[in-house]
Amino acid sequence: MENQTEVHEFVLTGLTNDHQKQHILFIFFLLIYIASLLGNGTILAVAVAEPRLHTPMYFFLGNLSWLDICSCTVTVPKMLSGFLREPQAISFIGCLTQLHFFHFPGSSEGILLGVMALDRCVAICKPLRYPVIMNKWACLLLVGATWAAGFFHALMHTVLTSHLWFCGPNHVQHFFCDLKPLLKLACIQSWESRRKAFSTCASHLTVVALLYVPVLSNYMLASTGESAEREMIITILYSAITPVLNPLIYTLKSLLWRRVLQ
Repeated sequence: MENQTEVHEFVLTGLTNDHQKQHILFIFFLLIYIASLLGNGTILAVAVAEPRLHTPMYFFLGNLSWLDICSCTVTVPKMLSGFLREPQAISFIGCLTQLHFFHFPGSSEGILLGVMALDRCVAICKPLRYPVIMNKWACLLLVGATWAAGFFHALMHTVLTSHLWFCGPNHVQHFFCDLKPLLKLACIQSWESRRKAFSTCASHLTVVALLYVPVLSNYMLASTGESAEREMIITILYSAITPVLNPLIYTLKSLLWRRVLQ
């Protein structure tokens, strides 16, 4: 697909334009960055060097420390350099690269925390079978799947962002390239494009709302003695009425599109 981008670089506005505050913030975040590297680096080094710590828990903890190091290294050094010199320019490719490698460890860390919770659950609930269940290959598979899921999740955001059209201001209101400030700079081509996108998804959104809104209201609200009748009515809505409405909604959409095309 041909790149439609007209903006070839962005300018990161940073946290503040006050030079006095910039020097204070530089020292503050430099100390935080060094502390993060030392703390997580120490955990990682000890987990690797000490044979007695070659257990699933410390294996996952070492991966978590490595992800934390990667996450702060993607953003903090660029922010520190922004405190010392202006303007803080970054190329379009560099911006997308930073976006990807910020969301990559972030997404992986979210999944890894779930894996660590699973590890502790197995250790508590099945202590005798724990070494068999959480063996070396199971741990490697879980970590590999975690990193792969995080990579492709970040790649999805990066690819979609790369296809946006940036034609106007190039000042990113942030200290690094992230999705939300970049979306604010993207040029919306026309109201017609929005209308077509909404009309394409309208039927699906309607079906989703008809299913999830009643279900969430039924199971998340506290039950009382007087709510039994209300809960039964809601249950009827998503168990009997919604299955009837789904074909009708999609059929009407198809008929309307045929009318438009004709």
